[in-house]
Amino acid sequence: MTTDTFDAAIIGTGQAGPSLANRLTQAGWKVAVFERGRFGGTCVNNGCMPTKTMVASAYAAHMARRAEDYGVEIAGPITVDMKKVKARKDRVSDTASANIETWLKSMPGCTIFRGHARLVSPRAIVCGETRIKADKIFLNVGGRAIVPSIPGISKIPFLTNETMMDLDMLPPHLIVLGGSYVGLEFAQCFRRFGSQVTIIEAAPRLVPREDADVSEAIREILVRECIDVRLGSKATGAVQENDGVRLSVDTAGEPTEIAGSHLLLAIGRRPNTDDLGLQAAGIEIDKAGYVKTDEELQTNVRDIWALGDCNGRGAFTHTSYNDYEIVAANLLDGDRRRASDRILTYGVFIDPPLGRIGMTERDALAAGHSILVGTRPMSRVGRAVEKGETLGFMKVIVDGDSKKILGAAILGTSGDEAIHAITATMYADVPYTVLSRSVLIHPTVSELIPTVLQSLAPVTTHGAAESRV
Repeated sequence: MTTDTFDAAIIGTGQAGPSLANRLTQAGWKVAVFERGRFGGTCVNNGCMPTKTMVASAYAAHMARRAEDYGVEIAGPITVDMKKVKARKDRVSDTASANIETWLKSMPGCTIFRGHARLVSPRAIVCGETRIKADKIFLNVGGRAIVPSIPGISKIPFLTNETMMDLDMLPPHLIVLGGSYVGLEFAQCFRRFGSQVTIIEAAPRLVPREDADVSEAIREILVRECIDVRLGSKATGAVQENDGVRLSVDTAGEPTEIAGSHLLLAIGRRPNTDDLGLQAAGIEIDKAGYVKTDEELQTNVRDIWALGDCNGRGAFTHTSYNDYEIVAANLLDGDRRRASDRILTYGVFIDPPLGRIGMTERDALAAGHSILVGTRPMSRVGRAVEKGETLGFMKVIVDGDSKKILGAAILGTSGDEAIHAITATMYADVPYTVLSRSVLIHPTVSELIPTVLQSLAPVTTHGAAESRV
């Protein structure tokens, strides 16, 4: 086994990896890139791109069924061809993956190694029969779905976010274990395709990291589409039955059973660090398996960094890309950037979507802030009324002393886009009045954000603002 030497090695081609390879090779570095699966990581292959492509197909079916509401007549029943839905999803995902592979191969000074890479020392990596040394190593290995320790679960053909992507047929009854982001998106999507859907969530409400008013509004949206939502319910057993599965469920001490054709596990994710050879390199991880990093994303071992989902600093494509920006800025630009500079933001891509940034009302009160809260139902947003999509509401939390925005939630049509007006204001670190006095385009969803800010009212206990929604 011969050993070649590189300036840098990148393990994994998720969102951070290829962009970092591009910057490093442009700087004249000799770079090794390792990939054991499809190029592009979770986002491209079984995350954002394929799922949102399927969500778009489900939205088209949903709107076709509502055509009469808009004065549009469609003859005959609305049907969904799941083979065509999957083929469309595959085209989008395959094209993106192929483009990343082509891009990497075009980089001068970049060598690609296919297979499972693992560290054998702080500077050495083995991949099959290949062994290399690198002055700097970047871990970008992503994560995967958690399989819970439920009796019998290993003996049934369950689905995860990855294997859901392989379905080209309609599950008669999809059981979704987990009422958070991944589970809710798939639940609504397949309900709109025509499946019966049951969501089982152990917490007393959906997406429990959100404020109670947001969680309840999301539940109401899903229930309106005849999705069965079981809250405070814990799965205690699973068996295969005929062509489907049967779950034993405990709800507030009351045992029951739920039978379905397919089971999706969506209770969370874990990092792909257990077979990476971290111990051989002396790299520290936390109890959940995430690689510990400092503010510049360097591990406890000098010249080894962890980017993306495996560092536990955000399980999103946009945070992974920002990880690349932080590392590149510090290494190549002399620009000290830190992970703590960013403000938590994300979306939940049900329909209507949820755009979120910063603190929840609950978190702001727990942190000791004296807060002002403004809300507005989407039924009082002209653009939403015109589109016939009036579910949801806007909510903005402001610090009563500094007058700066602490956080916001926009659950409603275009909420995932409108939230960026608030994002920009928060990064500018200016008082909310800068945005509240802005003149925005009519008719849009964003134009009502200043109106929400002009209706701010003091809140002293969590939930006091919910009655205004």
